[in-house]
Amino acid sequence: QVQLVESGGGLVQAGGSLRLSCAASGRTFSADVMAWFRQAPGKEREFVAAISWTGFTTFYADSVKGRFSISRERAKNAVYLQMNSLKPEDTAVYYCAADPSSGGQLYRGRHDLKGRYDYWGQGTQVTVSS
Repeated sequence: QVQLVESGGGLVQAGGSLRLSCAASGRTFSADVMAWFRQAPGKEREFVAAISWTGFTTFYADSVKGRFSISRERAKNAVYLQMNSLKPEDTAVYYCAADPSSGGQLYRGRHDLKGRYDYWGQGTQVTVSS
């Protein structure tokens, strides 16, 4: 069974940090583009960050650029999201996603679209208090 399982969410004060993890199982994701999305109550799911299969190429939503950092450990089939300088507007459920069909190459304008991804985790809640 193919699974993506997120962890690391929680409650944090504004200005604080959290590190989210996504553990993949059931198949190897080492050649996939991996990404994080988030969804706040009453809003659409939105792109946060994505990373190529090598880990050398990344891009971010403007709202998190300079504060969040995506990384991966291919040998562990894992991807991470380090979130610093958190703001109340970062409050959302955060989802890990995988795209196995782009040859691992990252494309802006493609990998910021949720329809691109075939695999999704169940999400982890991040709440930032003011």
